[in-house]
Amino acid sequence: MELISIPTGNFKLDGGAMHGVVPKSIWNKFNQADENNMCSWSMRCMLVSSGSRLILIDNGIGDKQDEKFMGYYFLHGDDTLDGSLNKAGISKDDITDVFLTHLHFDHCGGSVIRKTSGDGYETAFKNAKYWSNRKHWDWAVNPNMREKASFLKENILPIEESGQLNFIENEGEFIPGFDVKFVHGHTESMMIPIIEHKDQKVAFMADLLPSAGHIPVPYVMAYDTRPLITLDEKSKFLKDACDRNLVLFFEHDAQRECATLQWTEKGARLDRSFNLNEL
Repeated sequence: MELISIPTGNFKLDGGAMHGVVPKSIWNKFNQADENNMCSWSMRCMLVSSGSRLILIDNGIGDKQDEKFMGYYFLHGDDTLDGSLNKAGISKDDITDVFLTHLHFDHCGGSVIRKTSGDGYETAFKNAKYWSNRKHWDWAVNPNMREKASFLKENILPIEESGQLNFIENEGEFIPGFDVKFVHGHTESMMIPIIEHKDQKVAFMADLLPSAGHIPVPYVMAYDTRPLITLDEKSKFLKDACDRNLVLFFEHDAQRECATLQWTEKGARLDRSFNLNEL
């Protein structure tokens, strides 16, 4: 399989919220905050080429939200979804599958665009199957008060209305060489792809591990709905990643695209970081 990094731009979130109970005096050394306590985060997606299939994993925040909404998140950087796909020689119409790890706006906003008439919305990838799972979809379309601001109906409902929505029923093999793991601490039934690439396995970390700075197990986002479950899921995943020498691909780390881990007396720690095209 061929894997291509698809950066879609950066945004900012509160550093304290991104690191939970860990004090700023510790996390600021790895993910440095600005004068407003905001840290810069990437929205880095991945294109998977396998035979006749072009699978886009997540697609960033999109560009259809109004100026007030975008102003909360301080979008910056030169990368865009369209620009990165064009750089890879791919058009949106070439995408056969859109794999959504979960439906928070910074992961799925590019799925849907405004109609050229300005009246309503339509899917951005006309020839693609969109993939979620039934438990997470139901969770997102009937949001709890904690996550309601992250599940935007204009990002979600047009996918179902288009007839392009498909569900992954169980974890395991999605296609040969592309496995899916379900995790439930950040939100209900988030999906983590683990993909074979050049005799290695690359794990697309989504929000289980937003950045290399979140590798220590207690570094859990305040955004997680079930932080104790996240602790358990991270512990097991990190041990397995060390045992199997997985490559971690970070969706939100603005400085580090990929990393490998080493096992220490304190548990998993960063070994080395590098770009995906260096594999």
